[in-house]
Amino acid sequence: MDCSFKGRKYHRINMKEWTKAWTESKKPAKQRKYVYQAPLHIRTSFMGSHLSKELQKKYGTRTLTVRKGDKVKIERGDYKGITGKINRVDRKNIRIYVDGAQRTKSDGSKSFYALHPSNVLIIDLHTDDKRRMKRGKQK
Repeated sequence: MDCSFKGRKYHRINMKEWTKAWTESKKPAKQRKYVYQAPLHIRTSFMGSHLSKELQKKYGTRTLTVRKGDKVKIERGDYKGITGKINRVDRKNIRIYVDGAQRTKSDGSKSFYALHPSNVLIIDLHTDDKRRMKRGKQK
């Protein structure tokens, strides 16, 4: 598509699609774009949370990806201090839903409150997945 600006013609370049090769930018808009356009298999890496001090010593790593069934403590927001199990993980919106963090709607029903994984602390891991446990011990 050709455009003109102040009498000069130039070719308008469309925005690039998401690429893993993108490294960094100071511009917040580009950082948001990277997150919003990332495919689901990359969004998994955005789902990490800090481990408690005991789990950090046990597994030798500071963070792990949250999964359904993990016991977490909410560290930020209106529900700070509440401890509960992860009920649902939403990779598309990069949110988790924790038992105990619920809102009462105007009709009286309850709905889970969406939290970003960076705002919780993993207290206990759901240990059904043996590969996950083996990977944690390797680090």
